[in-house]
Amino acid sequence: MTASLNEVEAEAGAAPTDVDRWSDIIAGLSLAGLLLPEAVAYSSIANLPPQAGVIALFAGLVCYGLIGTSRYAIVAATSSSAAVLAAASASIANGDAGLRLALSIGLVIVTGVFFTAAALARIGSVSDFIAKPVLRGFAFGLAIVIILKQVATIVGVHAMHNNLALFVPELFGQMGAWNRIGGVIAIVALALLFLFARVPRLPGGLLVIGIGIAAGKWLNLQQYGVDVVGTINLQLAAPTLPNLSQAEWLRLGELGLAMVMILYAESYSSIRGFAMKHGDAVSPNRDLMAFGISNLVSGVFQGMPVGAGYSATSANDAAGARSKWAGWCAALAVLAIVLTMLPEIALTPVPVLAAVVIHAVSHTLHPAVFRSYFAWRRDRFVMVAAIVAVLLFGVLDGLLAAIAVSLIMLLRKLAESSVSVLWQLDGGHDFVNSATHPQAQSIPGIIILRPETALFFANAERILTQVRSYIAGTDEHVHTIILSLEESPDLDSSSVEALRDFFVSITALHKQLLFARLKEPAQEVLALAAIPGLLPASLCGLSVDDAVKIAQEAYSSTLT
Repeated sequence: MTASLNEVEAEAGAAPTDVDRWSDIIAGLSLAGLLLPEAVAYSSIANLPPQAGVIALFAGLVCYGLIGTSRYAIVAATSSSAAVLAAASASIANGDAGLRLALSIGLVIVTGVFFTAAALARIGSVSDFIAKPVLRGFAFGLAIVIILKQVATIVGVHAMHNNLALFVPELFGQMGAWNRIGGVIAIVALALLFLFARVPRLPGGLLVIGIGIAAGKWLNLQQYGVDVVGTINLQLAAPTLPNLSQAEWLRLGELGLAMVMILYAESYSSIRGFAMKHGDAVSPNRDLMAFGISNLVSGVFQGMPVGAGYSATSANDAAGARSKWAGWCAALAVLAIVLTMLPEIALTPVPVLAAVVIHAVSHTLHPAVFRSYFAWRRDRFVMVAAIVAVLLFGVLDGLLAAIAVSLIMLLRKLAESSVSVLWQLDGGHDFVNSATHPQAQSIPGIIILRPETALFFANAERILTQVRSYIAGTDEHVHTIILSLEESPDLDSSSVEALRDFFVSITALHKQLLFARLKEPAQEVLALAAIPGLLPASLCGLSVDDAVKIAQEAYSSTLT
């Protein structure tokens, strides 16, 4: 079978040169300084041991490097998936720490299974499950939630509530008990992170962690109540499945759908964006498989969910990466750091790690990304609704609300039922919308109508009812109706039944019905429907001009 353009793997062009290889090595080393601190930091967001993020990092880099198609995508734990994982596991565990860990691992595995199933079903062409305004609104609200919870970690407040309406008063109501030393450390670490970020290819996160470890030893910060990350155990056990009940697996299945949606929407936004920037081709189905295998491997080794986060992918591009070798070099560099410096990394002060988290999610807090929606006066409501949902209902319920908003937008768009009347432009072969081209002329005795949305089960009857109403309002001299179905690449059974009934009603009025601009799938299903009396020529993909000529010739023959 010939592969479509969407199924062609991204190629970097000519064979990589020594300069390209050197650029990838430099980018990989720079990237390692970002990925390792973020991996440990995102583990804290997910309420998992530090090694969970590191395991996910290796699983994502290696598996996507072997299977995926983007040469820039960096697949690792992301802040959004970490927050969703924490909220999802907490919603079922009811305070049981052991069960929460098992549920977290189970959810990562379920996510991998769903990604793999989606790849096998070849639904990668559905690249965006969540509309971009909704995704950006969700990410904005999520960043606020993450930052506020990291502030609580920095100052040593153990808040009991997840709802921000209760969490914020609880946090600021304990200002007298805040650990101010921890706050100062976090502020200094943040300042250094933003300063180092101005220097291209500088591993700012790793440097800040190194400075934090040195300061912790020199100043003995633990005497001031400043905790450290603690032991990072990377001794891999044999791959296992968590011991969960059938009911718990079923519940994880429901939550896994939400995790897949947010991960794929976030990931493919990054992948497609950088592919377009560099003129690369990507394969959505192969990338789905890569995400599936990455999450399965991460899950069975007790890691976190992984996706192609925008910050890491853009950092890879900005560091000068030319191919997947940058990701491989980053994995090797992280491995070298882990093998030689793991005990030191365990001494990272918690406020420094929290500063790394805040810096990592800060890129989503730029209000400029929303400016265009207000300038265009489009999708402002859904964007704000996504932000408010996260802030009011929490991460998990906010995500589900954001997905619901996206689906409502999709259904609203699909259910629209506008029909255009087509007239002939300048006596030629072009037929255009009469409402926007008043200079065009109608064809005597022929009505040409075009549904402006694809026919499917939710709108077919409504659209054809509009068509009937328009026909009923015309004079009796109309002998042919031409229905241009160029917006309907395929037809479901409900649409076929509606078209069959419409054909019967038109012939009952002693008028002829012709279909124009039929795509091949629609031709095939209408041929199988075998509508009595339908001209075979109508199922051959006629242009509107061809249909007009057939109608005129047929009418002339009846007169003679």
